[in-house]
Amino acid sequence: MNKLITISLSPHLHSQDSTRKLMTGVIIALLPSLAVSVWMFGWRTLIVTSVAVLSSVLFEYLIQKFLLKKKLSIVDNSAVVTGLLLAFCLPVNIPIGLILIGSLVAIGVGKMTFGGIGNNPFNPALVGRVFLFISFPVKMTSWPVPMGFKTALTDATTGATPLGIMKEGLRNSETIDNIMKNIPSSMDMFYGKMGGSLGEVAAIALILGFLYLIAKKIITWHIPVSVIGTVFIFTGILWLANPEQNADPVFHLLTGGLLLGAIFMATDYVTSPMTPKGMIIFGIGIGLLTVIIRRYGAYPEGVQFAILIMNAFVPLINSYTKPKRFGEEVKNG
Repeated sequence: MNKLITISLSPHLHSQDSTRKLMTGVIIALLPSLAVSVWMFGWRTLIVTSVAVLSSVLFEYLIQKFLLKKKLSIVDNSAVVTGLLLAFCLPVNIPIGLILIGSLVAIGVGKMTFGGIGNNPFNPALVGRVFLFISFPVKMTSWPVPMGFKTALTDATTGATPLGIMKEGLRNSETIDNIMKNIPSSMDMFYGKMGGSLGEVAAIALILGFLYLIAKKIITWHIPVSVIGTVFIFTGILWLANPEQNADPVFHLLTGGLLLGAIFMATDYVTSPMTPKGMIIFGIGIGLLTVIIRRYGAYPEGVQFAILIMNAFVPLINSYTKPKRFGEEVKNG
């Protein structure tokens, strides 16, 4: 009777890879984006990232040690990943105090409230990011324009993101052609020469990280490809139907946090479905909600809300897509 079967939440994966090894792989995959952010926004990128990571690790330690009084898990690097992803969702000029608040909410509310890694239903970094966005909208939407590593933060110019420019232009009944004159070219956005949060400005760096994760079999293609493909298809339909009021699909793929969310946040083991079929359904839902929010919602960006909404549907998706139990009778008719 001392060998009881433990029933726990997802993920239920049989692998020789430890949590620490998998999280380390995610950290490595995020390094190209960090390097580009440092080059584009300067030295303060390292301060924002360091504060987010160290505070996330510290808050997890303190909560486990003194509140939950359970075995410490900071050695598994999951708190480091949460801190990195939170930092990548923030503008480089955000006050240090807000970073600490975001880390506390991400770890304390998004993760440890539910019992720690393996139990949280929502992506912790996104919980912290959305809390900051709703609570401090001005600070969270002041985007410095990338001007190179040597540019001091005090000399930086702030401006709207491409999605923000697009949203404001459409509200003023401008045509897409006129709006695009104030937006960086597709190649500039691909290499990161646009305003935005730290980790979303360089598509090329995020794609390199994605290829690394796939090569190391840390994630599968199902969620990222279904998210990106859905956004491409639906924005393409809107663009073909009315090109005067809708941007082309390439614009939507290169702007905002779509690639960051699809590759690094939607693929979180704990908060995503277990089966390939479920992952595709999950990704399609994220992509569709992202397009709806971007085009018809009040906010320019929608991927973070889309991921959190679909996180809530993961238990239902798992229930619908779970394979038949071995020996279970299949009823015909």
